[in-house]
Amino acid sequence: MSARSLASLGPRRKVLKCGGCEKPRKRTHAKRLVEFRTTLGKTLLALLALAARVEAQGNKLGDDAKSEASVEVARPPKPADFSRDFYYKNKLDLSLETGYLPINIPFAFDFLLGDGYNMTPLKYTLRPNILSLRWQSGNPKGPWILHGNWEWSFSGCYTAITRGPETRYLAYVMGVRRNLVRPRWRIGPYTDFRLGMGDINAKEPKGVVWAQGQDFTFTLNLGSGVRYNISPRYSISAGVNYMHVSNLYLSEPKYPNYGINVYGPLFGVEMRLGKPRLASQ
Repeated sequence: MSARSLASLGPRRKVLKCGGCEKPRKRTHAKRLVEFRTTLGKTLLALLALAARVEAQGNKLGDDAKSEASVEVARPPKPADFSRDFYYKNKLDLSLETGYLPINIPFAFDFLLGDGYNMTPLKYTLRPNILSLRWQSGNPKGPWILHGNWEWSFSGCYTAITRGPETRYLAYVMGVRRNLVRPRWRIGPYTDFRLGMGDINAKEPKGVVWAQGQDFTFTLNLGSGVRYNISPRYSISAGVNYMHVSNLYLSEPKYPNYGINVYGPLFGVEMRLGKPRLASQ
């Protein structure tokens, strides 16, 4: 055989026809391998980008949560209960009250004496002026509707009698007031009860019918109203006051004990004595 014939018997490489050109099959496999690697690389890059995006989103949520937490911490506290500046244990006040009591009624406690709530034809108008030292004996406490403290008063009272045979009444009076306290309220309702003794220029011994039977008498005061605290030092009050004056039948049997029973408005101003006690203390 010739050399050409031997060469023709050797292994032949198949060719792939493409548009008039022939390329070996081996090059096609290489191209696919490159494309696979390229696709794999793009996929990995996409996964890495997605992971980075998820991590960034998570960090953002964490920062938002921290911001909300910081905002929560930064919120201002609830306002202080400034009513504690007005009502507290051992507070001392000086008060001055004045009233106008023109309405005559029977004795409020006639039912305890068995009397029939009778009234005399003689009418009175009293104008009491009361100077008091007030002492709060405790801090506010108690159930909601009765939450408050007790305030004791020691008073000197001058009462001008502008209608009636007598002209004046001097008395020493002691009493207790219940202050009803609401947190962060400047307005506080109250009720009070006072007893005392005094001197009136009685006119029945001088022949005036239905007048008072003797100079030495007792007094009873019942009141209710509201107090407005302007500041920890000053406050004002307004209410209704009932006042009873009689000699507790000491003038009988020589002179009947008719007594005086009137009520009307009472106004007052109070001033704290000593240093303040703030709500923060």
